[in-house]
Amino acid sequence: MSTVAQEIELLRKELQEHNYRYYVLDEPQISDFEFDMKLKRLQALETAHPEYYDPTSPTLRVGGAVTKNFNTVRHETPMYSLDNSYSVEELIEWEQRIQRLLGTVDLSFTCELKYDGASISLTYEDNILQRAVTRGDGIQGDDITTNVKTIRSVPLRLKVPFPGRFEFRGEIILPLEGFTKMNEQRLANGEDLYMNPRNTASGSLKLQDSSVVAERPLDCLIYGVTGTGNTFTTQWDFLETARKLGFKVPNTARVCMTMKEVLEFLEYWDAHRHELPYETDGVVVKVNELRFQEELGYTSKAPRWAIAYKFKSEQALTRLRFISYQVGRTGAITPVANLEPVLLAGTTVKRASLHNADQIARLDVREGDMVYVEKGGEIIPKITAVDLSQRPPDIDPTHYITQCPECHTPLVREAGEAQHFCPNDTGCPPQITGRIQHFISRKAMDIDGLGSETVELLFQQGLIRNYADLYTLTKAELLPLDRMAEKSVNNLLDGIAASRKVPFEKVLFALGIRFVGETVAKKLARAFGSIEALMAARVEDLIEVDEIGERIARSVVDFFSDPVKQELVRRLQSYGLRFELDPEQLQRGTDLLKGKIFVVSGVFVGLSREELKKRIEENGGKVASSVSSKTSYLVAGDKMGPSKREKAEKFGVSIISENEFLALLE
Repeated sequence: MSTVAQEIELLRKELQEHNYRYYVLDEPQISDFEFDMKLKRLQALETAHPEYYDPTSPTLRVGGAVTKNFNTVRHETPMYSLDNSYSVEELIEWEQRIQRLLGTVDLSFTCELKYDGASISLTYEDNILQRAVTRGDGIQGDDITTNVKTIRSVPLRLKVPFPGRFEFRGEIILPLEGFTKMNEQRLANGEDLYMNPRNTASGSLKLQDSSVVAERPLDCLIYGVTGTGNTFTTQWDFLETARKLGFKVPNTARVCMTMKEVLEFLEYWDAHRHELPYETDGVVVKVNELRFQEELGYTSKAPRWAIAYKFKSEQALTRLRFISYQVGRTGAITPVANLEPVLLAGTTVKRASLHNADQIARLDVREGDMVYVEKGGEIIPKITAVDLSQRPPDIDPTHYITQCPECHTPLVREAGEAQHFCPNDTGCPPQITGRIQHFISRKAMDIDGLGSETVELLFQQGLIRNYADLYTLTKAELLPLDRMAEKSVNNLLDGIAASRKVPFEKVLFALGIRFVGETVAKKLARAFGSIEALMAARVEDLIEVDEIGERIARSVVDFFSDPVKQELVRRLQSYGLRFELDPEQLQRGTDLLKGKIFVVSGVFVGLSREELKKRIEENGGKVASSVSSKTSYLVAGDKMGPSKREKAEKFGVSIISENEFLALLE
């Protein structure tokens, strides 16, 4: 084995072990910086030596592949739902029922917390992850393998040999801490809050861009398995083995020898569930012995050997004192209920989200009402109902505000929009500071030394009124300000200067055009090449770009039609920001492949797969992840899977080599 191959293999093993210790065991052994340096070294080696490609490499965790359509896949073994019970009596009746079916036997039970997320089936063959499929209707689901590979607690290769073909069953969840941080960012950006971790986790799995999924702190908890070569005798035996294989199995599970122990387990976790890092809404009780599970079998919908005991939702009753309204950076208005403080799920709650005018009308909530508040992991708990029996007779219905609470501009609500908006985007203080905070954020201009608090301070002192003003700040202006010593001022100015090197697509995202996120900004930058071309584009020109619909197109046209926005762009250009693609990208860009759809698969010699995809897009082509009747070419490399070749032959798709692809560009 060559020295390079040895180094690649060693780095892969090191990173896989550190990844396992960090995301599964929660026992990191090296710093994030050290991990990142090792990962970058491995990425560089793999790029330089594509002949050592490995589908289980840790470098594939970052995502990047785009899935336009998720193929429907039939489960090899159905994913059944569970019967629910809501009382101790129902649980005891379940035990008596299975005892009647089995006769007089000594039963034990495993009790596992019921994770509140999205069910998943992970197929492994000879230790390698082959496929990840959503539950769907239990018979068939969507193939989301590309997205699931970005989840660090899902092993791409099992830690110890486990021959055979297995479907591991688990739950994709979003831990509460990660969910809170995501909503804090959306709150700061003036965007609608995610409603709860479960829906957010489920929605994340169906995002088209896997690199976006990779940025979300999703986790995977395993609870079951089916497949050939299954030698387990008990459910507990399986859970212990799953840990050794590299899966994340919560240590909250327990074997109970009697129903009395089961009830003690339920009572304990009903009281302590809010101490957990993720949401749980109950406990799954299973017959522990697999031979008894097999004997009991299934009904048409659920296993007879398992049942879900559901906890009661925790609510609190308190008085709504008044409703206030917040303004986000996009001008979106969010109503907030200010409550008499009440203890809920271990914390004191003073505020609750009311989301929008429709929610207020649906609840008929009024200031002075006694309201039920429920907390399900959100930053701001939600009001679920009003106790009308306690409503004072003299309180008036809630009338949604008609003017912005910050600048008093009349609000607007467009057709199809849930929220009201303040249209005064150039004079409304929260919108101004919110846009500047978006502009400096890591995914946009990434300006070191400048945070949200500093932006507020600079705005209050009259030093900035928009993000272009950042480039006119001087040391003399900054030094007199509170908490601005010479070192921090130098760092801030250095960060602003360095941002002039940020590429065009990030600058475009930083402008804060409504509906233009990171992915859309990249597509627009590649399609038009420069800000001048984009500013001159009509709605019909924009719609021709892949995945750009009329809503986005009109938002872009409206933004660049505004004289204030035009002046901002001109100023930023004069300060040296990049408003066109790099010359190398422009030189490569053509329309040679316009209208053509490519699928790239296998290992290549001259170019990496990502470089091939980049060349396709730069020359007007479109990259798809799977072969269909619409595919124009399958670019085939070494070790390409047989299924893609079979599909290409079935649909009459041209199969070309790397050299033949390069010849197309000539």
